[in-house]
Amino acid sequence: MTAPVFLADPGTLGALDVGGRYVLRGEEARHAGVVQRRRTGERVDVVDGSGVRLECVIAAVEPGSLELDVLSRRDEPEESLRLVLVQALAKGDRDELAIEAATEVGVDAVVPWQARRSIVVWRGDRAARSRARWLATVRTATKQARRARVPVVDEAVGLDGLVRRIRSTVEAGGAALLLHEEAEASLASVALPSDGEILVVVGPEGGIDETEVAAMTEAGARPVRLGPHVLRTSTAGPVALALLASRTGRWS
Repeated sequence: MTAPVFLADPGTLGALDVGGRYVLRGEEARHAGVVQRRRTGERVDVVDGSGVRLECVIAAVEPGSLELDVLSRRDEPEESLRLVLVQALAKGDRDELAIEAATEVGVDAVVPWQARRSIVVWRGDRAARSRARWLATVRTATKQARRARVPVVDEAVGLDGLVRRIRSTVEAGGAALLLHEEAEASLASVALPSDGEILVVVGPEGGIDETEVAAMTEAGARPVRLGPHVLRTSTAGPVALALLASRTGRWS
């Protein structure tokens, strides 16, 4: 079984290497020592969310802290081809289910999209609270998946902001793939860039309206279909990302 992963603050692992000692504190230490009942001699990994992974053994368990001896260090580089999920806001936590699974699959960033048919609306204090839930969701999923990098959670965008992101991605040599049940091209066959960014755009429960499709297509997005069946907004993105992870060699 792989070792459990705990998250350190970004930048705190930079100087540590084999033979060093790291003290895990705060909520992560409480979760390890109290909730999971980790004990001296057990193996754990500590990551900083930015690619540094320390493989450690627990030297001591104290109230509110774990002393860890570093057995090895790995610096995991960022992928040259980034996978980005543009997830429409959806009711019933289906958008959070989507980004949770996408994180486990290996997404590099997620973008909340306020689509015209989104029933959920992020405004004011609700926007801040909702984005905080997304941030917590990807952190938890990062640990579950034993990842060393936490996906970026961008600020929410409307159609205008998404069109600008699509245009800049395509102009830089990347690709924007708009999942649409009526598209002729399949995601399994469409040409992919070798580096840069691939945006995967997923609509809300009610679908993407024609004006949105037209605006994104004009900006350079390519409508694609996943297969013969229509997937929920909570599953379409993760399925598409899994296919892309396989096609781009991440899962080879």
